[in-house]
Amino acid sequence: MILYRKVPQLRVRRSPAPAAPFWSATTIAPYGPRRATPVAIDYLALRATGAEKVEVTVCEDVRDELDRARNLQAPLLIDAAGNAEEVFRRGAEALAWCGEQGLAAQLLTSSGYVVHIDGGVAVPVIFPVTTDLAWLETLADDAKRDGATFFAAIPVDVEPTAKQALVQSLELTGDDDRYAMLFHADAAPIALATERHIAALAHERGLADFVLPPRWDEQTNWNASVLLTLTASRMIAMELDLDLAGRIARSARTIADLDKPLTRIAESASLSIVAGLDETSVEMLTQWLDSGSAAFGEYVDEQWRLRRA
Repeated sequence: MILYRKVPQLRVRRSPAPAAPFWSATTIAPYGPRRATPVAIDYLALRATGAEKVEVTVCEDVRDELDRARNLQAPLLIDAAGNAEEVFRRGAEALAWCGEQGLAAQLLTSSGYVVHIDGGVAVPVIFPVTTDLAWLETLADDAKRDGATFFAAIPVDVEPTAKQALVQSLELTGDDDRYAMLFHADAAPIALATERHIAALAHERGLADFVLPPRWDEQTNWNASVLLTLTASRMIAMELDLDLAGRIARSARTIADLDKPLTRIAESASLSIVAGLDETSVEMLTQWLDSGSAAFGEYVDEQWRLRRA
């Protein structure tokens, strides 16, 4: 059972630097974090919990709350996942407000375990409901057919209550391998393998394999930081040259903190003059500013894309 209750508050969270999987500087949530049964996914906390009954809070006046909000930095992500958006349309209101203010924003909605973000499709990785290879193949084909620009994975921490809810909804018994995997094994390897598999499916279909931020084609400091952060996070997940990955991650934060546009610095001097940038990051960013891509980033992406057996 889902009950709806109107409240004045709008959940707003700010980030000083981009972070996977959404890369947003500001997140806006017009609804409470728990919005579904038997499994509720909080896409801002990247956490799945179980519940038989939930009370969903709904922001009463989104426009008024946004008018009074301070320091809403772009890009913004508006989390309107769940059935509440179909009824109240608060996410659509927030997106319209952002458009009027000239703020780059994306609207996140969901249907079951499929997430739709402006221009693309994402999958919360939850064993065993979204790790089935045949289902993922079909979903990737559908995303391509429908004109998506990206097909991406969303890592989710599955809490014990959610696991129990999955057992009940799927009617799993103790002798089922999926039951054993949920409660008596480490599901992290299969989750990581599924993330990489989804990336491979996306690439095979000519789609980006990560959530593209709004205005990704612009060479902003934020997008440069996204590029470095994506590379570093994938290296860390694969345990590929962790020292270098750490340096790239620190460089990403440096770029996010810069007051001067990266493009202006590159026009007058080498990016190596920016304190805190490692050599690999300088090379990646120089290539990205010149051609829109970075060879080392592409190498890491190629290693990341790996079909699951």
